[in-house]
Amino acid sequence: MTNWPPSAGKISVPSVARAAGVHRSLIHRHGDLHAAVIARAGQPPPSTTAGTHVSRKSLLADVANLTARNGRLAAHITRLERRLSEALGQTAWEASGFGAPADIETLTRRTTEPEQQILDLRGELAERDEDLETARAANRELMAQVNR
Repeated sequence: MTNWPPSAGKISVPSVARAAGVHRSLIHRHGDLHAAVIARAGQPPPSTTAGTHVSRKSLLADVANLTARNGRLAAHITRLERRLSEALGQTAWEASGFGAPADIETLTRRTTEPEQQILDLRGELAERDEDLETARAANRELMAQVNR
């Protein structure tokens, strides 16, 4: 394995088996051979300098990092699109005239709150009137019983 010719191409189990003239299953069956091929495949070719070589592991790490970054960017874009859609929708709603302006909504809220309080107080007054009528009826019955 140390005299592997760099001109033969990428080091892999099939390429080593071809060069050795054996079936690749032989390399897979022998753990030490398989480990040696995998280890050699991860090393830089002897003709290149160490500073300019990119290993398979570093490329896989770059791919994983870029995939994660793309996911984060896609989520960020989705959030921005949702915010833009809401802002455009609100602007279109206000420009169309379907929605009341903010000051009219405030005035409407101010008038509906006292109206609701009036309705609540009228309901309480009606309940008290019923209680008073019930108490008066009970008082009349008691006075009738006392007068007999």
